Amino acid sequence: MGMRALMTWRLLVFSACLAVLGVVLCAVPRVALAEGKDDLQVEITKKGLGKEVVITQGAKEWFMLIEVTPENTVVVRQEKDQDKYLVDESETHDRPLVPAEVDAAIADYINSVKARAKK
Repeated sequence: MGMRALMTWRLLVFSACLAVLGVVLCAVPRVALAEGKDDLQVEITKKGLGKEVVITQGAKEWFMLIEVTPENTVVVRQEKDQDKYLVDESETHDRPLVPAEVDAAIADYINSVKARAKK
C-alpha cells in the first residue's frame, strides 16, 4: 500500500468510528445533567418526535412535555412543590414542531426555571 492509500484508509476508519460513536450517543434516550452550583437536577428524555424534561431541586419539580404528532404539537408544563401543583397548563399548536423548535423550547424552559430557581 502506498503512503497516500494508507492515509486515506486511516481517515476512512477514523471517520467510521466517529460516525458509530455519534449514532451511539444519539441513541441514548435519557440524558441526566447535574448542576452542582444551583442543585438543579435536569433530566431530558426523548419521547417519539418530542421531548420531556424533568427538573428537580429538593422538593420542587418542574416538568415539560412536548408531544409532536403529524397533525399538531401539545406542550404540557407543570410545577409542583412537594405534592402541591403550582402550575398545570397545556397548549396545543395546530402544526407539528420541527426538532430544532422542540430543542429551542426545551432549552428556553430550562433557562427559565434556572432563572426563577435562583431567586
